[in-house]
Amino acid sequence: MSYFRFTRMALQWAVSKPVTCRYPFEPRVPVPGSRGQLEFDPTACTYCTVCAKKCPTRAIVVKRAAKHWTIDRLLCISCGYCVESCPKHCLELTTDHGTPALTKDREYHAAP
Repeated sequence: MSYFRFTRMALQWAVSKPVTCRYPFEPRVPVPGSRGQLEFDPTACTYCTVCAKKCPTRAIVVKRAAKHWTIDRLLCISCGYCVESCPKHCLELTTDHGTPALTKDREYHAAP
């Protein structure tokens, strides 16, 4: 009996559409509410260092006097604490995932 059940399941799998997407050939559809990449708006930032203090992995470094904002993408876990604590709302978690980091470089943003 199990042979017939297996044959039926195999035929259903052969005819039905796959559950997963073919990633390199089909782009990933972002899921609403998912946490992707952290975006920073340097024009709205006052460099108050609240986001750096709230970051649990210390991925964000803010130098108030020099007006530099730095993020290490390999340390960022996209938790959203910095977005919630920012008083000027200059940080945002987008639903899309950025390009993978190939080197251990940090992103530097300076005041415009």
